[in-house]
Amino acid sequence: MAGAVLKRLFGALRPTEPPAQPLGDRLVFERQPQAIYAVGDIHGCLDLLLELEAQIAADAAELGGEGWLVTLGDGVDRGPATAQVIDHLRGPAPAGLRRINLMGNHEAMMLDFLRRPRADSLWLRFGGIEALMSYGVPADRLERLDNRMADQLVHSYIPAEHFDYLAALPLLLDSPAAVFVHAGLRPGANLDAQLDEDLLWYRDEFRADFSGFGKPVVHGHTVREAPLVSPYRIAIDTGAVFSGELTAVRIDGSGPPRLFSTPRWAASRKAAML
Repeated sequence: MAGAVLKRLFGALRPTEPPAQPLGDRLVFERQPQAIYAVGDIHGCLDLLLELEAQIAADAAELGGEGWLVTLGDGVDRGPATAQVIDHLRGPAPAGLRRINLMGNHEAMMLDFLRRPRADSLWLRFGGIEALMSYGVPADRLERLDNRMADQLVHSYIPAEHFDYLAALPLLLDSPAAVFVHAGLRPGANLDAQLDEDLLWYRDEFRADFSGFGKPVVHGHTVREAPLVSPYRIAIDTGAVFSGELTAVRIDGSGPPRLFSTPRWAASRKAAML
């Protein structure tokens, strides 16, 4: 029942068509670290990210060797702390880990707004209002937003470092053990033929198994009540902003994936968030 509620809720909140997308790098690594930890959609929930990173740091210290910490995009919007999440993700990873942040469709929408501020932006309807409030933009200014004011707000409240951070985010990380991407991959197209739109917006309600890519595809974007872990597809967006459950997975190339998560919120706290 809870999963059905989350699915209906996010279905109502998501846009039906993607805006124009910026181009981002696609990272290809020929070597595999000891472990790669991938974190699902954070959506402005800094407290959950810090809690999950503490679990990951403890596991990495116990495991030893080189570790990478990859966020799968959608670190921004909807939750209360977009600005603070970006500040955190721009900083160093926990000791012993290398941080790599990928772009999600919400970062793409936010970047599009920052480049072309306008009152009718798709981003504002899908979490951008909450993001702007995290930068200190007064609610009364957002209620009477027009194009001129939108441009003023961007230049007055958004640090240039945050624009640069968003513009530099890569779209995909391909390692020997797995592919890491925000939304997934379109079956039937080679990895180098995937469109930016596929990497940021692809949805198939988990019908494809992604076996054609020859290694696991780790992604977020489409909310599940529980993570999906199969030989070729690992989906870890558990709707953190509404459920309280932020999920990560460890891929080490030698054993089965290991999941980490924050505890789901009590029903009373979830209702307060809504």
